[in-house]
Amino acid sequence: MGAGGRMSVPTTKDEQKKNNNIQRVPYSKPPFTLAHECGHHAFSDYQWVNDTVGLILHSALFVPYFSWKYSHRRHHSNTGSLECDEVFVPKPKTKMPWFSKYLNNPPGQVMSLVVTLTLGWPLYLAFNLSGRPYDRFACHFDPYGPIYNDRERLQIYISDAVICVYGVPLLIVNGFLVLITYLQHTHPTLPHYDSSEWDWLRGALATVDRDYGVLNKVFHNITDTHVAHHLISTMPHYHAMEATKAIKPILGHYYQFDGTPFYKAMWREARECLYVEPDEGTTDKGVFWYKNKFE
Repeated sequence: MGAGGRMSVPTTKDEQKKNNNIQRVPYSKPPFTLAHECGHHAFSDYQWVNDTVGLILHSALFVPYFSWKYSHRRHHSNTGSLECDEVFVPKPKTKMPWFSKYLNNPPGQVMSLVVTLTLGWPLYLAFNLSGRPYDRFACHFDPYGPIYNDRERLQIYISDAVICVYGVPLLIVNGFLVLITYLQHTHPTLPHYDSSEWDWLRGALATVDRDYGVLNKVFHNITDTHVAHHLISTMPHYHAMEATKAIKPILGHYYQFDGTPFYKAMWREARECLYVEPDEGTTDKGVFWYKNKFE
C-alpha cells in the first residue's frame, strides 16, 4: 500500500501485465462472430465479460442476447434431433403444410429464399419459425415462453429492455446469419435422426463446412470450420482453421465439405432439401434424409 492507503501503481510493463487478470483476445469482426463466442463462453474466461460483451454486441445486431444464448445452447445439445433441436428443424413429409407442393417450382423457391433471407431471422426470434415445435406459442422475446425456465426469465427481460432501446434491425447481417446457418445444416448428404438413432456425436457430425470465397476471411472462417465448432464449441474462432486441418484426417469420410459457391448452394438446397424421410427399403427407420418429391 502506498501513502494515504492507496494501492501502489505498477511502474513497469511487466508489472502491469502481471496484474492484468483479464486476458485480451485478438480483435475480430464482424461483431456477430464475437457475439456468438460470448454465448459459448469462448470469448473470455470470465462469464461476466462474456455476458457483458455479448449483450452489447447482440443488441447492436437487434438480437436478444440471453434469449439467443439459452436457445442456442440447446441447439448444440440436440443438433440433428427432430424432437429437440432448436433451429432449422426439417419437417417429415407427413407434416409439411398443404401449400408446400405449390412452392416446389422455381418461382416458389425464389419466393421462399427471399422470405428466408430477409425475414427468416426476425420470424425465428418472434415466432420460433423453423424452430423446435412446442405445445404452445414460443417467442424469444417472451420471458415466460416455453423456451426458457424460471432461472433464465430475468435475463430475458434484460435482453428485451436493451433491444427496445436500440432500433432498426440490420437486415443484411440477418440475411447472412440465416444463410450461413442454413447452409451449415442443410445439404442432401446430411442425415437427421429421431430419438431411436440420435446421439450427440452423430448430430455434431451432421453439419457441413462451406466455401464462401473471400467472405471466409470476412466472417473469420466460421463458414468453413463449422464441423470443428460443433465438436469443440468452446474453442475460439482463431483456432478453428488449425483444428479443422487436424480433424480432417481423423474423421475421414465423416467430415463434410462442399465447395459449391454459396449462392449456387443456396438455390440447390432450396430446391432439393424440402422435407426429410427415411429411405425406402432400409432398416434404419430413425435416419432421415432430405428429399423434394411430392407425389
